[in-house]
Amino acid sequence: MLESVSASSPVKKRRIDTSSDNSSISASGSSSSVVQQRDMASGNSNGQEIDEDLHSRQLAVYGRETMRRLFASNVLISGMHGLGAEIAKNLILAGVKSVTLHDEKEVELWDLSSNFVFSEDDVGKNRADASLHKLQDLNNAVIVSSLTTSLTKDHLSAFQVVVFSDISLEKAIEFDDYCHNHQPPIAFVKADVRGLFGSVFCDFGPEFAVVDVDGEEPHTGIIASISNENQAFVSCVDDERLEFEDGDLVVFSEVEGMTELNDGKPRKIKSSRPYSFTLEEDTTGYGTYVKGGIVTQVKQPKLLNFKPLREALTDPGDFLFSDFSKFDRPPLLHLAFQALDRFTCEVGRFPVAGSEEDAQQLISIATSINTGQGDLKVENVDHKLLRNFSFGAKAVLNPMAAMFGGIVGQEVVKACSGKFHPLFQFFYFDSVESLPSEPLDCSDIAPRNSRYDAQISVFGAKFQKKLEDARVFTVGSGALGCEFLKNMALMGVSCGNQGKLTVTDDDIIEKSNLSRQFLFRDWNIGQAKSTVAASAAAAINPKFNIEALQNRVGAETENVFDDAFWENLTVVVNALDNVNARLYVDSRCLYFQKPLLESGTLGAKCNTQMVIPHLTENYGASRDPPEKQAPMCTVHSFPHNIDHCLTWARSEFEGLLEKTPAEVNAYLSSPVEYTNSMISAGDAQARETLERIVECLEKDKCENFQDCLTWARLRFEDYFVNRVKQLIYTFPEDAATSTGSPFWSAPKRFPRPLQYSSSDPSLLNFITATAILRAETFGIPVPEWTKNPKEAAAAVDSVIVPDFEPRKDAKIVTDEKATSLTTASVDDATVINDLIAKLERCRHNLSPDFRMKPVQFEKDDDTNYHMDVISGLANMRARNYSIPEVDKLKAKFIAGRIIPAIATSTAMATGLVCLELYKVLDGGHKVEAYRNTFANLALPLFSMAEPVPPKVVKHRDMAWTVWDRWVLKGNPTLREVLQWLEDKGLNAYSISCGSCLLFNSMFPRHKERMDKKVVDLARDIAKVELPPYRHHLDVVVACEDEDDNDVDIPLVSIYFR
Repeated sequence: MLESVSASSPVKKRRIDTSSDNSSISASGSSSSVVQQRDMASGNSNGQEIDEDLHSRQLAVYGRETMRRLFASNVLISGMHGLGAEIAKNLILAGVKSVTLHDEKEVELWDLSSNFVFSEDDVGKNRADASLHKLQDLNNAVIVSSLTTSLTKDHLSAFQVVVFSDISLEKAIEFDDYCHNHQPPIAFVKADVRGLFGSVFCDFGPEFAVVDVDGEEPHTGIIASISNENQAFVSCVDDERLEFEDGDLVVFSEVEGMTELNDGKPRKIKSSRPYSFTLEEDTTGYGTYVKGGIVTQVKQPKLLNFKPLREALTDPGDFLFSDFSKFDRPPLLHLAFQALDRFTCEVGRFPVAGSEEDAQQLISIATSINTGQGDLKVENVDHKLLRNFSFGAKAVLNPMAAMFGGIVGQEVVKACSGKFHPLFQFFYFDSVESLPSEPLDCSDIAPRNSRYDAQISVFGAKFQKKLEDARVFTVGSGALGCEFLKNMALMGVSCGNQGKLTVTDDDIIEKSNLSRQFLFRDWNIGQAKSTVAASAAAAINPKFNIEALQNRVGAETENVFDDAFWENLTVVVNALDNVNARLYVDSRCLYFQKPLLESGTLGAKCNTQMVIPHLTENYGASRDPPEKQAPMCTVHSFPHNIDHCLTWARSEFEGLLEKTPAEVNAYLSSPVEYTNSMISAGDAQARETLERIVECLEKDKCENFQDCLTWARLRFEDYFVNRVKQLIYTFPEDAATSTGSPFWSAPKRFPRPLQYSSSDPSLLNFITATAILRAETFGIPVPEWTKNPKEAAAAVDSVIVPDFEPRKDAKIVTDEKATSLTTASVDDATVINDLIAKLERCRHNLSPDFRMKPVQFEKDDDTNYHMDVISGLANMRARNYSIPEVDKLKAKFIAGRIIPAIATSTAMATGLVCLELYKVLDGGHKVEAYRNTFANLALPLFSMAEPVPPKVVKHRDMAWTVWDRWVLKGNPTLREVLQWLEDKGLNAYSISCGSCLLFNSMFPRHKERMDKKVVDLARDIAKVELPPYRHHLDVVVACEDEDDNDVDIPLVSIYFR
């Protein structure tokens, strides 16, 4: 395991725990035998450590068991053009045991259009050998080797999965027969990318066990009632909608009264509704339901019977669709790829781009094959489509390779692990809409002896020039950004004299990035992402004109990304990971009328959205509903799931170790200003803040490590004993609400106080870790004896814990709408003054240079004790409320708000976006040609649809959308603006700039402003600052038409320079 690079803590540790699993995989019986046999065949590496710092985002998707299976898997990839390289990249990043690269051919200049590991120096070398070292650099934990001789069936037995991206159908059938019948079966994948067409075929053997079909956590519900009847009716609390489906199996737990259901036996349900379902069981003779209970979905393994390629060609079953506007396309492409294989076998080469003779021969072959297909016969063979297919058949395009590299990479992971549902069995795709809108001349697609020849053969040299001269802004250089930069370097985007790509990212490289942000290496940790990514992308294509910036894109950097910058752009490509930044970039693209290509990933899911001026709605036009937040009282007093416990734990961690020390420092740095601000506030929050500071510097001030240990031990007592005693004293188990119903009814869980014992390692570890971080805030060294459990236990046991008596007047917030747990008091101001006096006394007892060291939460450093404290806090609280506990890794995912991420979905998303980039840079496509996509590689599911057009507003003979902006030049006066609008039949009754009103027809004094320049009004009234780089300002105008109906008009830009 590589050492962690963070140095935020004075004490470091190295621990890896692979004993428990956060995965939802629960295979049982013979259904998992296939996967188990494969593990044994590869010398199962279950003992191998998982580097959680490196693979945390991937672990959040796969879980430990899947990762272990990947670590045990050997994969062969045959065919090292662009598609082979993309598949290899994704698998090496994922961390399989070994990848063998096979190819007998030599690198040609043609290959540089799609393979990111080749350079011009590699031309003439064997493709597998030339790929070896750069792919090995991606992950030194994976054994990467090359094979350059002819492949035989004997070679295949050393692998769990074999992937072919450049093989004849005859040879593929021969190899697949061998793999299908091998014991254990060897998973076989055949993938092809030909121009703008692609195909995948999977055969994982006669019986393949899928142990987790979708990768989602099992759904749960909190029971409110269960009837005693045949086909029992079960209702659940309306805290959250149930996600069950008819036919699901569920198990019950914690049911009181009807305890017969707690036997762990899976039961089938039906008539599933948002908050209820029917149980297919007679509960007439069972005990009467009293209260409580959790119902949990049981995920079922699935057995798939794959056909060998030989059979599947003539009996393919259902094709996997991606675009339902092309419902008839897969059978035709099934025919086209067979025809192409026969053409290459007969002629000994691929069809030549632009050759009508070759195209007609391929169409003739396809027609011949179709005639003998029986039930599979395609009714209407589209000659135009086959002609396009023929013209691009030799070319491997980078966007297609990236997209299919993601799909195939994920299928290999499925084959190795049984995690997620495999592609069953054929998938075909095309993006003919990406072709230039104008017909291509044969001379335009002829080779130029250029690295872009493959792409030119499909799109033409004139279009290539458009790519090279594009001025692109890529926002973000993380996982998506790295893939985009690689793709665009290979495509030649911004590689001409007029072209330029600007990439910006204010983040630095961390170890956890390396498992998917493939342009980075371990020696880049700590460096700026954009700088390293730009340098690596320029190494892929030395002609790439790329500039790297480290600026966040937002209102605060409009002096960097000014009007001239935005106006000079051709297109913007977002590679962001948060909605607010996306909305800001969207607003800028909307304002300057620039195309925006948007995408995002979440685990195995990805989506793309095309935002095209005047053709589509903008990104901000539709938004996902906000995530449901648990009420504050639930988190603090009535948790009923581990998420609540972890939310509380993170809040307490930040309050104790970051916010309070930071407040202490703020006070010590400027005592007078700080106390004056508290007096001015004079509220309950100010009082509570001062109480925490006084407590930290007086009662809880630590002078040595034993003080820190004492503080931590008393914190444990306060959190998990005293607070619970107070809660159940205020609300006993038999307490009732004002309506007479039980107070402790679902979803509330009645808590029990904990009892500390040093013999419980989890309690001792929590107190020790908390004490270590407390010591860090005070700059106190940590003694060596803390590493000795016996000495640490003795030190903790020596702490005197005072007795606790619950208070009768304690106030506990139960209102779910409450936003604060601190209640205001009439004497807050008096208390604040007393606290300030205490603070002054504390300050005089401190040395002038005393400052605390706030601890900022860092989830990705496993040596800093942060997650030990947070997971300890959460699990102790869960123990109070009888909520199942979680391991530290799962706690990190939830408390650290880690976004699950894998290389495969990222690669697919960027490939899809770059297919749309062709359309954007061509400039002649209609909205029907564009595609927005949602995909889930786990299922797998691909859903493509035309973008939604923008809403059109009409007035008289005019029409406009959100994309329009009205421009008024010549530095006009207010009167001139009003007249300009009146000429359009619009009566403007209000004009505002920012939040200030420049004019309103109801205010008589505003008529005095009529002959003033609008820009002067903005300066004088709205106090707008107009730096030299600004040439205009924007005003919002409220208008009515002749019939006094409000008309929503575009933003009006007043140019004053």
